[in-house]
This record gives sequence, structure tokens and C-alpha cells, in this order.
Amino acid sequence: MTRPASFKYFKTSPEIIRLAVMLYIRFPLSLRNVEDLLHERGIDVSHETVRYWWNRFGPMFAAESRRKRVQQLRAFSKWKWHVDEVFVKVNGKRHYLWRAVDHEGEVLEAIVTKH
Repeated sequence: MTRPASFKYFKTSPEIIRLAVMLYIRFPLSLRNVEDLLHERGIDVSHETVRYWWNRFGPMFAAESRRKRVQQLRAFSKWKWHVDEVFVKVNGKRHYLWRAVDHEGEVLEAIVTKH
């Protein structure tokens, strides 16, 4: 679960912030549509507030759901992963892009190194 310290200075409850961000991410809705859906539920926030929450908490929620997904897959006995190596140029210099990919093609982790 997301750390409560992340929501320390927000007046809105973490459950409402999570609901707004997940509505925006999970369904093909605009920020104004999310604002309307929340307004129908008695929650009065602007679409700019939802956008701010999405920018602030979206990566944290995505990492949390990715972590839960990986834990579920590890419990699955046929779960496999491999490391993919790709050469990329960064500022004209060759670097290595290493990616850990699971059997479904989902990127679990990525890192760029010089060597």
C-alpha cells in the first residue's frame, strides 16, 4: 500500500485521490470526465486537481501495481523472465540498455550502462 506520508499535506483523503487517478488511468476518460464522475459521487474537485494528482501519484501507483503483479507471477510456477540487451546511442556515445522482460513481454526493470 502507498505510504501515508505521501499524502501528508493533502486535504483530500488518499482513497479519493487513488479513485480519481485510477479512473483516469484505467478507463479512456478525459480529465473533465473524471471530474464529472467524481462530482456525481459528491466529490467536488477540478480537472486540474486530477491532473496534478495523476502527475504526482501516477508513477507511485503504477510501481505499486507492477510490484503486486510481479509477486503474483512469482507464485505462478511457470513464470519465466529473461534479460534483453540493446545498444543505444546517448549523446552520440554507445550505451547498453538492459531490460528484464517476463514471459508475457512486460518490462520488469530497465537500466542503461556504459559497459
